Amino acid sequence: MSETDVVVVGAGLAGLVATAELADAGKRVVLLEQEPEASFGGQAWWSFGGLFLVDSPEQRRLRVHDSLELARQDWLGTAAFDRPEDHWPRQWAEAYLQFAAGEKRSWLRSQGIGFFPVVGWAERGGYTATGHGNSVPRFHIVWGTGPAIVAPFARRVREAVDRGQVELRFRHRVSELVIGDGAVTGVRGAVLEASGVARGEASSRVEVEPFEIGAQAVVVTSGGIGGNHELVRRNWPARLGPAPRRLLSGVPAHVDGHMLEATEAAGAHLINRDRMWHYTEGIANHSPVWAQHGIRILPGPSSLWLDATGARLPVPLFPGFDTLGTLAHIGQTGHEHTWFVATQKIVEKEFALSGSEQNPDLTGKDVKLLLDRVRSGVSGSVQAFLDRGEDFVVARTLPDLVAGMNRITGGQPELSLATVEAEVVARDREIAHPFTKDLQITAVRGARSYLGDKLIRVAPPHRLLDPAAGPLIAVRLNLLTRKTLGGLETDLSGRVLRPGGEPFPGLYAAGEVAGFGGGGMHGYRSLEGTFLGGCLFSGRTAGRALAAAL
Repeated sequence: MSETDVVVVGAGLAGLVATAELADAGKRVVLLEQEPEASFGGQAWWSFGGLFLVDSPEQRRLRVHDSLELARQDWLGTAAFDRPEDHWPRQWAEAYLQFAAGEKRSWLRSQGIGFFPVVGWAERGGYTATGHGNSVPRFHIVWGTGPAIVAPFARRVREAVDRGQVELRFRHRVSELVIGDGAVTGVRGAVLEASGVARGEASSRVEVEPFEIGAQAVVVTSGGIGGNHELVRRNWPARLGPAPRRLLSGVPAHVDGHMLEATEAAGAHLINRDRMWHYTEGIANHSPVWAQHGIRILPGPSSLWLDATGARLPVPLFPGFDTLGTLAHIGQTGHEHTWFVATQKIVEKEFALSGSEQNPDLTGKDVKLLLDRVRSGVSGSVQAFLDRGEDFVVARTLPDLVAGMNRITGGQPELSLATVEAEVVARDREIAHPFTKDLQITAVRGARSYLGDKLIRVAPPHRLLDPAAGPLIAVRLNLLTRKTLGGLETDLSGRVLRPGGEPFPGLYAAGEVAGFGGGGMHGYRSLEGTFLGGCLFSGRTAGRALAAAL
């Protein structure tokens, strides 16, 4: 006899949403999580809280005209679906677009989630109308960032615990699925020793005792592989260049793909494992929580982007335009780092940092602190990196700046002042008149026609060597692991499929482990703001479908 109706593996955002939906439908759920209770909510808690919405009131107030048709054009041009196994990812992409243009915002509002009024413009593309990128701003920041997204679903789960419908079991690490008569009938694994580490810190893997739980169905919501650099390199596609030797981690070490491999070993179909999303603007955290902890700069479009030799990156690889296009180009240079060269004026207006802990104004819903984003001056979080970050150089003159850049890398490779100066001076000449052939300058001027960018995101165009805009600032940018775009193949009910395409009885999946839906609803690239949204949508879908099926 089953111990419970459903076992959910993983207490991240997708797992919380699925559990909440199952409990609301009257089902009994055991929610398993290998980490201590301090990590309840998983990676979503750490996030900046960006959500992809289409034709929202926030967009309309800023005179942004969006539509489902335009969003679909952008998504399909970005995803570039081209494989037979993209059948279900395509359908999930369409379902998600309908959700983002439909009830997503009202559903989230009903959960108590609100939005910062200025909509961000991520992944701007820079190609043709049918190519990669967002044609309009769609990046809606949750008021309260990641913790505010987690909170309502964590509350619903804990209320279900109080009702006796949900049992939370932390420090339970699943190692395999239990199969009976071709169906999943439960899970087994090991209870790990108690740990008092803080959220994100590495916890003990010492096993105390085995466990096994029987259930009518299992929902796998265990996340991706970004903390497992060996697995990232093993799946690294040739189209992105050689697998990097040095990587920063955008997620804790326990995001290791262990459950993804265990589910595949049980007979589930894992597709698009070579599709992944890593950032090129990573900086080493001056106060790391986990090993090789990196933070991403969310850049505005004005910084001069140079490769490791001092050569400017090609069009349209400007800051914030095409993450994976830039990653692929870096792989061809023979080096793994790049540089932003900017001014104090650019940094204070355009450098935002990803993560809830790096944005105390938005996370803490502090309006007084928020006003500092509009005023001149570098934010406290960015200033901490200027003061203590190992990747930052601040200098009054270009020779001193280049000398500092070479100190950071130990001259590997040695940057030539003449090379860097030539790029800077040539760029500055294009600023001196209202005409230009420099497409980055055209893009900066175009961005400032959008009120949101002009207010808090894009600095007025100016010469990098203008003393009034200084000092000069250079930032070494490292490759930063983050999201897995492929995963377990699922149908539109969240049912996991076998390699032949038939559903695996008793097995569902949601969130990053399922490629955010279908085994990869983003295709090759993301429009951003779609990872949290994918966890919300796929968790809700799987929870509701399974509740109806039991």
